[in-house]
Amino acid sequence: MGKINFLILLFAAVLCCNSCKLYKVTYSTTGASISPDVKTFSVDYFPNKAPLVVPYLSSLFTEKLTDYMRSKTGLSQLTDNNGDIRFEGQITEYSQRPIDIQKDEIAASNRLTIGIKVKYTNTKDDKYDFSSTFSNYADYSTDADFDSIEESLIIEILDKIIDDIYNKALVNW
Repeated sequence: MGKINFLILLFAAVLCCNSCKLYKVTYSTTGASISPDVKTFSVDYFPNKAPLVVPYLSSLFTEKLTDYMRSKTGLSQLTDNNGDIRFEGQITEYSQRPIDIQKDEIAASNRLTIGIKVKYTNTKDDKYDFSSTFSNYADYSTDADFDSIEESLIIEILDKIIDDIYNKALVNW
């Protein structure tokens, strides 16, 4: 009985692998489904159009998204926004606001929020194209020295946003 179950399981696995090849979809260990036709990616510079501008934010985000794509996919990078899949857009929000207002009307925490508008183009299959705004935040204590923690908060927020962008573009959730 054990051999029959093993053979059935083996047959099912081979059938699944072959059906994936029929639909020309490649699955990776990162959860991405990338067509074998897609060989390259490009990340255009994301200018900062937020009312409050942090001078290094555009460069940091563009570099982090590029590095993420390089590390999570086997795709080659093109620098002229001419990849098979393309990311472009702009930073639209960088804001701080008090949260956790106490009964004496004093905030216990502050929230840093970053929003980024992304246009994703898949030149091999336009059904995956999108234009969306991704936003995320990090909370910090009102007792904290914002200047000393700002960069680490920005990195934390950008990491969350880049995960969301990657998931929407390549994991197709």
